[in-house]
Amino acid sequence: MFKINSFINYIFENNMKKLLIFSSLVLFSFGLGCSSKVNNSIELRNLAIGELHFNFRGEVITVPGAPSGHEQVVTLRELPKGVFEYSTTYAIPGNAISSSAVGDLTGTVKIAAGTKILILYSSTFINGEYKIYATLSTNESLEEDDGAVTP
Repeated sequence: MFKINSFINYIFENNMKKLLIFSSLVLFSFGLGCSSKVNNSIELRNLAIGELHFNFRGEVITVPGAPSGHEQVVTLRELPKGVFEYSTTYAIPGNAISSSAVGDLTGTVKIAAGTKILILYSSTFINGEYKIYATLSTNESLEEDDGAVTP
């Protein structure tokens, strides 16, 4: 009888240890995979002379100008997933005769977990003409995922 009880206790203790280790691993991996942080961002980097106003998701975010050549940066973090439109308005120097805009001053962005977007603004002011430029880059693939496997 003593040997049977010892054998049952041995099996029970070893299986409980295995169950405890397995449960801990499952809970740990679940905690890593289901983080409440989405870790995405849009960075607005302004090298332009004038102030910018970034209209995004019903809010206006102001980015100061960089008249002395020191860039100004505003970062939007932890954004909800989705596809959103944005537009940029900008200040024109008071002594400008004309102005024009080139690039990604308006557009659409797709936000997912881990998305990083940079919009870089710069400007020129030559012979009274103020020209602002905007370029957008992202860490997201530009290819559509159609499920096809290529070698």
